[in-house]
Amino acid sequence: MFGKKKFPSSIDYIVVGLGNPDKKYEGTRHNTGFMCLDKVAEKFGANVNRIKYKSLVGEGTVDGNKVLFMKPQTYMNNSGQAVVEAMNFYKVPAENVILIFDDISLDVGKMRIRRKGSHGGQNGVKNIIYLSGKDTFPRIKVGIGKKPHPDYDLAAWVLSKFSSDELKLIDTMAQNCCSAVELIIKGETDKAMNRFNS
Repeated sequence: MFGKKKFPSSIDYIVVGLGNPDKKYEGTRHNTGFMCLDKVAEKFGANVNRIKYKSLVGEGTVDGNKVLFMKPQTYMNNSGQAVVEAMNFYKVPAENVILIFDDISLDVGKMRIRRKGSHGGQNGVKNIIYLSGKDTFPRIKVGIGKKPHPDYDLAAWVLSKFSSDELKLIDTMAQNCCSAVELIIKGETDKAMNRFNS
């Protein structure tokens, strides 16, 4: 009776997939976060189609928790504008904001879960850490493969499309993200790390 009252509009967790809006970026390596977020949101009954907090958003439930699923529409490098706005509105701490994004240091078909840490050169995460002043976001890094050779332009690489074989691996990673998000929200991050870290 005297426990914490949950209002219908309250949000317990935010799950964010990072990427770039615009048709031309669909299916590119840098939009892996969007691709995985779509799968996770669908799994937990969210339709990510409303515009709010400079993002496409939808709400669902994970293990009894109300979750906001977000795809910032600010372009990757300004992702923090969207994420921090939603965090502030719902008063959600960084520890309850799960980021899903691409990582060039991991091969396609690999993923790595971390409780917190630096941005590792990922500009979307860099902006979120900068604007929030926190680095305690749990994150799911999904491998997109390193540049084919050292002289290859990094921007061109991350904005290149996956091959059909790679897309199958990304689809498997997206399924793994569903399980990882659920474990993190249940407070079983260690279990998620043991199961999925490459």
